Amino acid sequence: WANRQMITHFVRKAWKNVLGDRGGKLSLLYDVAHNIIKIEKYNIEGKEKEVAVHRKGATRAFPPGHPEIPQKYREVGQPVIIPGSMGTASYVLVGTKEGEEAFYSTCHGAGRTMSRHAAIRTLSGREIINQLEKKGIIVKCYSLKGIAEEAPQAYKNVDEVVEVVHKAGLSKKVAKLIPLAVIKGE
Repeated sequence: WANRQMITHFVRKAWKNVLGDRGGKLSLLYDVAHNIIKIEKYNIEGKEKEVAVHRKGATRAFPPGHPEIPQKYREVGQPVIIPGSMGTASYVLVGTKEGEEAFYSTCHGAGRTMSRHAAIRTLSGREIINQLEKKGIIVKCYSLKGIAEEAPQAYKNVDEVVEVVHKAGLSKKVAKLIPLAVIKGE
């Protein structure tokens, strides 16, 4: 959480340095944790119980009307973000009532097929940048090593993962987002 707050601060600062007052104000659209433990109430075997739900690489996906959702999203359901890789789509979904069977949890990302170490060892950051640029994706990076470890080839197919989540009723697809640019730090 603190890391994302610092990134937001520095993006706003850079935005203002470049555009001054002409740039308007950057506001946060949505933020979500994907490694959390929350105390929540569920109906288990006919009794309401308070349980600790541990989500590792997963996120909450409450349905419309759930009291834990911020008011501005309560009518439509909790926004769910399933990011792809640098070269693939990302998705916005919403939680569903059917998701209760999974404690209103859904994945946060497609998941890796290759460890960071294996990706660095076997993939070329320069080749990945060339592939992304051929797709029209602008790449700005600190190091080629960082690009290699986050290469699209190191992840499962996000389209397939989202389709499974959608068909299982864990979350419902709302929008598909296509990358235009990648900014990668260390």
